[in-house]
Amino acid sequence: MNAWLDARRLKAAEGFRAHGVPHRRVEAWKYSDLRSLIDAQAVEAAGPAQWTIESDGVEPIAADGRSAAGAMGEASLAFAKSGFGLRVVKRGRARVTFATPGQARVRLVLDPGALFDYVEIAEGDGFQNIGLDVEIGAGAVFTHTRLARNGGGVRIEDVNATVAAGGIYRLHVANFGSEISRMELKIALNGEDAQAHLCGASVLSDAHADVTTHVVHAHGDTTSTQLFKHVATGKARAVYQGKITVAEGADGSDSRQTAKGLLLAERAEIDLKPELEILADDVKCAHGAAVGDLDAESLFYLRSRGIPEVEARNLLIRAFLEEAFADVTDAAMRALLWDAVESALPQAMESAP
Repeated sequence: MNAWLDARRLKAAEGFRAHGVPHRRVEAWKYSDLRSLIDAQAVEAAGPAQWTIESDGVEPIAADGRSAAGAMGEASLAFAKSGFGLRVVKRGRARVTFATPGQARVRLVLDPGALFDYVEIAEGDGFQNIGLDVEIGAGAVFTHTRLARNGGGVRIEDVNATVAAGGIYRLHVANFGSEISRMELKIALNGEDAQAHLCGASVLSDAHADVTTHVVHAHGDTTSTQLFKHVATGKARAVYQGKITVAEGADGSDSRQTAKGLLLAERAEIDLKPELEILADDVKCAHGAAVGDLDAESLFYLRSRGIPEVEARNLLIRAFLEEAFADVTDAAMRALLWDAVESALPQAMESAP
């Protein structure tokens, strides 16, 4: 096993060195120029990230990084040489906090029919690069909640997930940015009735947050939905890139993706890029993207009822963001995400003109 893993790490290191640190001339990274903040030597020297974990109903397994792909995924496998793996047979939960710079690999395996609630919190400053491999067995349900607090430096998470027949991947993410913050997801729906449901929100003031997704409907009769909301003020930059690929022969696939942004300052920027690649005939696929300011008529209506402008704007922003977490059924998880949003909004409003 060690010989296999050493060879795998060597191959990953060769791949990273061949590609180098992603930059704006790489199409998938055109909105998040990582090379402007960190070079390859600093990535290799970053060392292991530290974490704390609380868990129940899980078994430890090796974090072998078998699904690492892309330059930063390869880097986390090649140079961190640390991480953890968890397996859930029936029902499990885990809460993990990454609070230091560095790199790590995480592997999560759900046996058929298993239920797993996984919460991760990313915080702290510096360069942090986490690679996450998720294997969802037949009929298993994986609920992934990620809270990325505001911080300095570079914060990357690279997720590779496979979903077997009848399995479900649910993601709820709240991202408050850093100098460059990016969550990249690659999800393969490999069996009939496999599903992926992704939602999230960013509230940014003079920070950068990027969510990039690629969902592959590798099998027919699979379903995916995506809904992301962004609020950007000051000099913030919010990015959403969502690609759906429906493979040849994957008839009956159903995919919807929506991204919306509120642009509240002249120097803020929101980049939304939904994309479809359809190689089958009998499918239902839809996407939409929209960026704008607060609705003037709604703001006037609230002002005319005696509500001060600042309070009225806050009400409209909250209403805009609420849809992103409408599917969070767990009260504790919903409170975790909304408390973070409530904490971020005052600073965002201060940066708005």
